[in-house]
Amino acid sequence: MKIHEYQGKAILKKYGVAVPEGTPAFTVEEAADVARKLGGKRFVVKAQIHAGGRGKGGGVKLASSVEEVNQLSRQMLGMKLVTHQTGPEGRIVKRLLIEQGIDIARELYAGIVLDRETAGDTFIVSTEGGVEIEKIAAQTPEKIVKQRIDPGVGLRSYQVRELAYALRLEGDQIKKASAFFTALYRAYRETDASLAEINPLVITKQGDVLALDAKINFDDNAIYRHPDIRELRDFDEEEPAEIEASKYDLNYIKLSGNVGCMVNGAGLAMATMDIIKLAGGEPANFLDVGGGASAESVKAGFRIIVSDPNVKAVLINIFGGIVRCDRVAQGIIDALSDLKVTHSVVVRLAGTNSDMAAKMLRESPLKFIVADDLADGAKKVVAAVAK
Repeated sequence: MKIHEYQGKAILKKYGVAVPEGTPAFTVEEAADVARKLGGKRFVVKAQIHAGGRGKGGGVKLASSVEEVNQLSRQMLGMKLVTHQTGPEGRIVKRLLIEQGIDIARELYAGIVLDRETAGDTFIVSTEGGVEIEKIAAQTPEKIVKQRIDPGVGLRSYQVRELAYALRLEGDQIKKASAFFTALYRAYRETDASLAEINPLVITKQGDVLALDAKINFDDNAIYRHPDIRELRDFDEEEPAEIEASKYDLNYIKLSGNVGCMVNGAGLAMATMDIIKLAGGEPANFLDVGGGASAESVKAGFRIIVSDPNVKAVLINIFGGIVRCDRVAQGIIDALSDLKVTHSVVVRLAGTNSDMAAKMLRESPLKFIVADDLADGAKKVVAAVAK
């Protein structure tokens, strides 16, 4: 689950992470009021969407007066903000963050991410702040310093110091950065986050260490433990089909291809998408209907898949390990009989009673295209798209 920058900073502030003074605004009038309350002569007006690259897209602007905050807010609210992460469709800006202006001496990078290779968290810092970490890794990997954290003992004091030294901090900055890193890690762990990225992490001309930006993602599997964080979910920033899928406990992610995929099991779903690409096709989605693959889940999944106008054909790939293939086949027939199916539907079933299931599908009036194996299914669905 993703949240907005201002929401992430509010969480970090509770844990003692230093952030600039700022308040969200949902109208032009609110934005001007926030600026008046902040005082001073320098402000930052920041569009709030679930995507990076806002500054390059015109979603972060500096203002030198309340009147300029008013003007910029009027321009930003309701605008379609396009960044490298939103794609050409962009996002409509519906909320802003108004912050005090900061005297920046240095821009750095700090982040914590779940590292699946080491089965633990990794703390990452770099002297190259304000740049996408992917670009740093590709162009100047030597400027990235990592500390792998043992989940049994947590972030150690010597690791915190080494992170500060890696950023070439000196004197009192080391003490402030150490407190910052410790608080950031505590916030990350106690909220069950999967990512906490501060880019840029800034050193002010006064020597303070601040999170000028904050991106926090949370583990969906642990969000039930944090009802306060779950309330921060912004449905306007999510794909409608993904919201619909969550109502049926389906794992759905929209992609850019034209081959719809319905699979049971995340690993099998990934393999299915790979083989579709190998056959020359492009997957339109990731969809895991779970181990049972009931008529209800198949119906909901199919309806969600074909709601994507890019989908030209659908591949249903089910392994009948928990449930028999003939029951899955009957569930598919029942589910699609209730829907007006206009797409070509390729079905591959493997496991218990798979031969019986294939016979049921071939004899169905719905004219399924039955595949002998996964490679055959991929070839047939790609051919169906080409018709």
